[in-house]
Amino acid sequence: MRTRSSRPVRLGPRSVTALVLVSLVGIIAFCWPLFADAGSAVTSHAGDAPWLFAALLPLLVAVVVATIADCGMDAKAVAMLGVLAAVGAALRPLGAGTAGLEPMFFLMVLSGRVLGPGFGFVLGAVTMFASALLTGGVGPWMPFQMLSMGWFTMGAGLLPAPDGLRGRGELLMLSAYGFVAAFAYGTVMNLQGWVLLQGLSSGISFQPGAPLDENLVRFLAYVVATSLGWDLGRAALTVVLTLTVGGTLLKALRRATRRANFEAQVTFGGPEKAAPGEAPHRTYVTYDVE
Repeated sequence: MRTRSSRPVRLGPRSVTALVLVSLVGIIAFCWPLFADAGSAVTSHAGDAPWLFAALLPLLVAVVVATIADCGMDAKAVAMLGVLAAVGAALRPLGAGTAGLEPMFFLMVLSGRVLGPGFGFVLGAVTMFASALLTGGVGPWMPFQMLSMGWFTMGAGLLPAPDGLRGRGELLMLSAYGFVAAFAYGTVMNLQGWVLLQGLSSGISFQPGAPLDENLVRFLAYVVATSLGWDLGRAALTVVLTLTVGGTLLKALRRATRRANFEAQVTFGGPEKAAPGEAPHRTYVTYDVE
């Protein structure tokens, strides 16, 4: 058996197509109020959530199906996805409401690294959905959280995976990604909440119909004034947990993926010709695990 355990599950053409489609839907959902007219109904972001949620669910299923079709995964892979989503949902309430300390983010970084970008995106979105049901945090923000966490986890699966990158070096790369991506997650989610602040006299509120550059300046001021400290707590905890327990968890996740035979290619060999007077050799099976 040949194993290269540092490489995440790779994307195939169908997986790439599904991920591009769902990401385009997400980008439009977050950004279209910035380009709408002042009197347009689309600037009312709260009404987008049910439609976005209805579009997001079949797209998530499409990503799973495409990843399985490209990589030949089976029910064990989907079961592992469900277990990780349940663990992540259980971790989220442990730090909710305390200076942005959310331990689920480090689990998403490590899981995305091992599972790859396709399953990583679905894992992030499903975990956020399950945690919202668990904590009672269901609201118009939920589908936007699902998209943001999907991108967060997918990004870890897109990180470079050279064969020589192991141990401390890999953990440093993942912790650096977790630090930056934690701020990116908070910034993207701020965009969803900020557009609800319309017509206020404050210099940081969203002004429908205003020039894009003017609204972006207001948005940056809004981020600094309202959530920079919260995002810093999330980023710092992600780095600490990744550097302290990340190595152990990475080994456990990779051991589980090997047992699930992710991307295993099976070769059947026929019996070799035996020498005169010897019993025939048995048929052999070779597993090539990437």
